[in-house]
Amino acid sequence: MDNRSIGVFDSGLGGLTMVKALAALIKNENIIYLGDTGRVPYGSRSKETITKYAAQNAAFLAGFDIKAMVVACNTVCSVAFEPLREAYEMPIYEVVTAPCEAAVKITKNKKIGVIGTAATISSGTYEAKLRQLDPGIDVCSIPCPLFVPLAEEGFTAQDDEIAICTAKRYLTILKDYGIDTLILGCTHYPLLTDVISYVVGGEVTLVDSGAQTAKTVAKDLEKKGLLSGGARGKISYFVTDATDGFESRASRFLKADIHGMARQVSLE
Repeated sequence: MDNRSIGVFDSGLGGLTMVKALAALIKNENIIYLGDTGRVPYGSRSKETITKYAAQNAAFLAGFDIKAMVVACNTVCSVAFEPLREAYEMPIYEVVTAPCEAAVKITKNKKIGVIGTAATISSGTYEAKLRQLDPGIDVCSIPCPLFVPLAEEGFTAQDDEIAICTAKRYLTILKDYGIDTLILGCTHYPLLTDVISYVVGGEVTLVDSGAQTAKTVAKDLEKKGLLSGGARGKISYFVTDATDGFESRASRFLKADIHGMARQVSLE
């Protein structure tokens, strides 16, 4: 039993999909969330910059004496995860392996699509993991850089013309490719689930990288004897830009009022 907190970081709002799933699975855990909203998005940054940002995020969370860390940013997991794992002795979880394992189990025609930021897709991390799990998998990967700002600004409704036009521009090739499973390789993308499903077709199964990883984290912490024995846990929110915009968008997504709960911090 370990009553210390779990740390989660992402480039902005998207990591809340991970937090939401994690809090539902292990209700007694305290979670500290850091959204690097002042520097979002990460997907268009260089590997060196992403690595620097990731190290600063991790150091901030580690300062709370957390028992485990979840890197909810697919971009960081794709290009800068190893330095983090080497730097800390605590369990550190990435968001690539779990959704890949789920997708390989789900697909029937072995055609899997992957969408993510430009940095995530160019890294080839998802393709490598999928083919490691099953060499017969046929992967089609598409960068969708505008999905992050759409999610951040709330353009997520199925009838939103901007969201639909953007999704069609990106995803039509996946529909034509004949995929039956699509990995949402960014924790922002579940906010666009209705739009994405509408464009690729309801017969395509969407795999949420954050939700799948939350299951892995919960099981692993239980196996390691690190789950909390305390009362219902609480979530603390930290951001690197003004809190007002984050709190409004986060409240809408979480369906819970978190106004006044976020604190702005500097990582430099």
